[in-house]
Amino acid sequence: MGRWLSQTGALLEFNLRSLPRRKGSALAAMVGIAGVVAVLVGVLSIGQGFRRTMEATGSPDTAIIMRSGADSEMMSILTRDDAHIVSDAPGIARAHNRVLVSPELFVVVNLPKKSTGTDANVPMRGVEPPAFDVHNEVHIIQGRMFEWGRNEVIVGKGALGEFKGLDLGSELHFGQSAWKVVGVFEAAGGLPESEIWADASVLAPAYHRGPTYQALKVKLASAGSYQQFKDALTADPRLSLKVQRETEYYAAQSRMIVLLVTGLGGVVSLLMAIGAVFGALNTMYTAVASRGREIATLEALGFGSSPVVISILAESLLIALVGGVLGALLAWIGFDGYRAATMNWQSFSQVTFAFDVDARLLVSGILYALLIGFIGGLFPAIRAARLPLATALRAG
Repeated sequence: MGRWLSQTGALLEFNLRSLPRRKGSALAAMVGIAGVVAVLVGVLSIGQGFRRTMEATGSPDTAIIMRSGADSEMMSILTRDDAHIVSDAPGIARAHNRVLVSPELFVVVNLPKKSTGTDANVPMRGVEPPAFDVHNEVHIIQGRMFEWGRNEVIVGKGALGEFKGLDLGSELHFGQSAWKVVGVFEAAGGLPESEIWADASVLAPAYHRGPTYQALKVKLASAGSYQQFKDALTADPRLSLKVQRETEYYAAQSRMIVLLVTGLGGVVSLLMAIGAVFGALNTMYTAVASRGREIATLEALGFGSSPVVISILAESLLIALVGGVLGALLAWIGFDGYRAATMNWQSFSQVTFAFDVDARLLVSGILYALLIGFIGGLFPAIRAARLPLATALRAG
């Protein structure tokens, strides 16, 4: 065992010292692997960022109520009678002498994107005073709160960064009405930062909605009150409602985008990885061919086949590791925190979010690079170990 370890160590040292002689092919393989990792991590950070935005929106002590059978607010409609009945259910939190039930309208308006100038569907939400106790993560960071009963709006900071015409003091024209932007708000990185908020009593007649809402958001007395609250509503024969925790609702909304991005990213990265594997194979086959006589001489001196295989694999893995770390670093610098907007296919409206390159993605990218390096080095290593001694010694 000691002899095997000493042989392996000597070959590893020999390979590393001779690596500068093959710096051209080694550098090409590193760059190829770095490109694969950068693309993989960059694409997956889109899904990660979208999912994190959705997760930041939901709270286990908040429930969302929609019409039975509706998968999103866009597909739901509730009456004021529904809202009054829900307000009498057990398990609801109270503040300022009122139950924390927020009836909300949801409409979609068209605004041009700053990046492309093309129109996009931007969500506009009509709220009533309890909304700011239910959505207690919402805080004004510029300007002021809109005045109730007036055509004024506040905009999420994500929407402000992505869409034109939302600067403080701007006037928006939707349908028959004009709306003045009086404030900008943040919401702990959640979905409301993609939205425009207004007084529901002003928004409803502007869109001919009448005494209806799309959803009710309910702050529960505690996360443990959810089942009691849900059972009371589902057992009431006057109602036909769908009750979910916010966390469950937004997790379901993010699933389609995350699966789509992960699938596309996987396909693109697989195709690039195939090219990178061929690059690594070429590098290592070149290394074996140029050092055939050296390898044969070592075997003639008593070095075993397995140390030869391990030394060549280690060289390939080292090249892959350097390329993987470089690609992960490039992805982190280029993508982490980059803000963009994409379509939420559940509500057919835009969601602004930040790409999220976290430690898990970086480690996954580096492991992917090592897998490429292992495959790229395995076959040349086996070839070197099986090369007949006489043939290797005659190699020029």
